[in-house]
Amino acid sequence: MGFLGGMVVTSLGNSVRACLAAAATIAASALPVQAAEPIKIGFSMALTGGGAANGKVALISLKIWEADVNEKGGLLGRPVKLVYYDDQTAPAQVPGIYTKLLEVDKVDLILGPYSTIMNAPLMPIAMAHNMVLVSLTALGVNEQFHYPKYFSSVQTGPNPTLVFSHGYFAAAAAQNPKPQTVAMASSDQEFSRNATDGARENAKAAGLKIVYDKSYPPTTADFAPIVRAIQATDPDLLYIASYPPDSVGMLRAISEIGFKPKMVGGSMVGLNNTTIKMQLGPLLNGVVGYENWLPLKPLMFPGVEAMLKKYQAQASAAGADPLGYNTATSAYAYAQVLEEGVEGAKSFDQDKISSWLHHNELHTVLGDFRFGADGEWDQSRFLTVQYRNITSKTLDQFSDPTKVAVIDPPAFKTGDLIYPYEKAVK
Repeated sequence: MGFLGGMVVTSLGNSVRACLAAAATIAASALPVQAAEPIKIGFSMALTGGGAANGKVALISLKIWEADVNEKGGLLGRPVKLVYYDDQTAPAQVPGIYTKLLEVDKVDLILGPYSTIMNAPLMPIAMAHNMVLVSLTALGVNEQFHYPKYFSSVQTGPNPTLVFSHGYFAAAAAQNPKPQTVAMASSDQEFSRNATDGARENAKAAGLKIVYDKSYPPTTADFAPIVRAIQATDPDLLYIASYPPDSVGMLRAISEIGFKPKMVGGSMVGLNNTTIKMQLGPLLNGVVGYENWLPLKPLMFPGVEAMLKKYQAQASAAGADPLGYNTATSAYAYAQVLEEGVEGAKSFDQDKISSWLHHNELHTVLGDFRFGADGEWDQSRFLTVQYRNITSKTLDQFSDPTKVAVIDPPAFKTGDLIYPYEKAVK
């Protein structure tokens, strides 16, 4: 009896253990699989200060990119998480922010901030940490460093400082009679200095005499004395290299004083932002500037319409550029560069990502391109434009592609320069 009873107890015990094991297996299979640790991408952005008009656009676009990537399964199967801080458009903030991102937040990848003046102080930090750096609308920041892990999102090509003013001076040189003199005014900041260096070379190549060449402090608020001093030299052309607040200030002063050289414009940051365009309205007529992207048939690259549709649905509530033709496309594209580098290299290793980007074609909402030795595009696709026939400050004026003519390069040209400037102002 005891023996038989022992056998019964043992059998029951085995049965219980089997049932418990099966229940545990079923319960485990019902639990969600633990999510992979997110890939943290760090950056600073101008959400306040002089660059905020474009910085806010960039942030919206980056969040759209983050959602798009995560919807596709993330990077190498891991979700993406953006980690960012407001740099207040103050270059002095950049080193501290990126040091915190890399050493405290322990981000895996970085993206550059908005503009040349903000990316320049980041270069030594990126180099010291051996990080791939993709910059947003920065001009020539790698010309002295030659850092092999730097990549630019600007379509200027291998000679960025020259290309920024090439279309302006090419259009001027084609006029009859040919202009003889040029005045140059620039903000005393990295981008403007670089752009003006290129403008001097292009002016010299065009046989122009420079009759005024001065910079002004970034804190300048009253531009009337500067415009009057330029007017006194009686130049045929006025080339301006400026940031958003002074781009607006210069054009208002030119209008108020009634200064009408034969050509006005240059490397005027901010004029390609719709919010700033709506502030200026008809004051833009005749001005020669640049655009990163326009809704023209040759520029309707795969994915750009879908991205802009998402952006425009969010822009109004955020108080940002309602169209996003320029900074939105650039910001989404520069994040795509990092995405393609990781996916192409099949690694988060910075050396492997950099090598892949140097040796493969990129496919972004700004089109297909390759990088040259210093991380600039190997071919230029820089659009020099002239604004015209603007009659009001309403949005419809700036969503109409006939209000802006591409005057260079020839492959994308949609109109000839209206010259002299006075004809376009009327």
